Amino acid sequence: MTSRESVKFHLPTRRGFLAGGAAFAGASVAAGTSSASATSGPGGGHDGGGQWPPGPGQPNTAQHADHELRAILREIDPERIRHTVETLVGFGTRSTISTQNDPQHGIGAARDWIASQFQEYAAASGGRMTVDVPSYIQPVAPRIPVPTRISNIRATLRGSAEPDRIYVVSGHYDSRVTDVLNGTSDAPGADDDASGTAVSMELARVMAKRAPRATLVFLAVAGEEQGLFGSNFTAQQYAAAKADIQGMLNNDIVGSSTADDGTRDRRSVRLFAEGVLNPPPASELARIAIGGENDSPARELARFVTEVAGRDVTGMEVRVIYRLDRFLRGGDHLSFIQNGFPAAVRFTEPNENFDHQHQDVRVENGVQFGDLPQFCDFDYIAGVARVNGAGLWSLAAAPGTPRNVKVDAVQLTNNTVLTWTVDPAAASYEVVWRPTTEPFWTHRIPVGKVGTATIDLSKDNVIFGVRAIGPQGHRSPAAYPLV
Repeated sequence: MTSRESVKFHLPTRRGFLAGGAAFAGASVAAGTSSASATSGPGGGHDGGGQWPPGPGQPNTAQHADHELRAILREIDPERIRHTVETLVGFGTRSTISTQNDPQHGIGAARDWIASQFQEYAAASGGRMTVDVPSYIQPVAPRIPVPTRISNIRATLRGSAEPDRIYVVSGHYDSRVTDVLNGTSDAPGADDDASGTAVSMELARVMAKRAPRATLVFLAVAGEEQGLFGSNFTAQQYAAAKADIQGMLNNDIVGSSTADDGTRDRRSVRLFAEGVLNPPPASELARIAIGGENDSPARELARFVTEVAGRDVTGMEVRVIYRLDRFLRGGDHLSFIQNGFPAAVRFTEPNENFDHQHQDVRVENGVQFGDLPQFCDFDYIAGVARVNGAGLWSLAAAPGTPRNVKVDAVQLTNNTVLTWTVDPAAASYEVVWRPTTEPFWTHRIPVGKVGTATIDLSKDNVIFGVRAIGPQGHRSPAAYPLV
């Protein structure tokens, strides 16, 4: 079928469902000769005993982890992560306003070491990975007492098939103590955020030897504690270049599995995903008007990660949180969202211990304060790295997120007509849907390599999305249809 042909999937008459409900046998294709099977939703009709509304399609299931992804995840090494964290802590302080000229101490020494490690990884890439250190001078600001050089370290693994499509993973390598303007006292920053930097670096090491279809960027940014300066600088650069960044994974405070009360959770990681920014930009007003505030690009990315990085693949449970970040707090993914890259999310450990964040290193009443490596769980960080790795590699292996997805709001009908732009890299497409009260996609409807589909299910009652399928079966994140 061509991109202009329309596929129509239908149920038995609604009257039949209202009369008692029944599963239906199939789905017809309005154009072409192919067909696809479909079933009603779990529980069948409208009697209150099952999911409402019933609708076409197959149950949505987690995406299969292919051989290469499983090999990548096996190579993630907790001991290498430990070495990264302890080396970064060994520079004494990594405050953005600390010395940049001492080869053994301060943020400059940390910057140079991270860059040297990235260069080592790049040497194994056969020329596919390049390393640079984009920098600028930040003028005086509330947390910048004198003009200060902000330097990020970036390893870019160029895509083999679609190099202009980009996915980013990041952690910030700067640290702080109680007084954010103290650039001399020891600021170990093991959890916040040597742990997130270690995730980005370990994935760069493991993936440097691979050839992803899309481009992967591994970042270590500075200036986070002073006001997201480093990430904002890089995001602005990408925006000015009109880069096609389709996903950004930020890792910040992913080092500890132990809460302040001593309870331990080694299998959960929180994934924060913004709905609609407040105040919403003009481009988001249409999404709000049609009830899509829970289907922002960030939340579609979060749903994608839960499908590709589940416990059977990574050993971890991804706990999606419907917020930009922890309550009234922020991180480097916000810089990407504000610069026009809305599919940006944040990973954080399940329970934070604030005795080990933003604290002077000290002992009070027998309690150790300070962000020290002894409070990190390196196997846990490796688990978070596997979640990131599953998300990052699966994004690159699939086609890009569908573009220009629209729902027909002109015709008054109980069917739903969806259209989108066909991507040459996609082998086919699926329409996904879920009841409005469900957090994740419950059904999928294969529709072929077409640019429009008519679904016999009212857009008033469910949430729809469209996702692309690659030649090897890899699925993209879903795109929510606008009007």
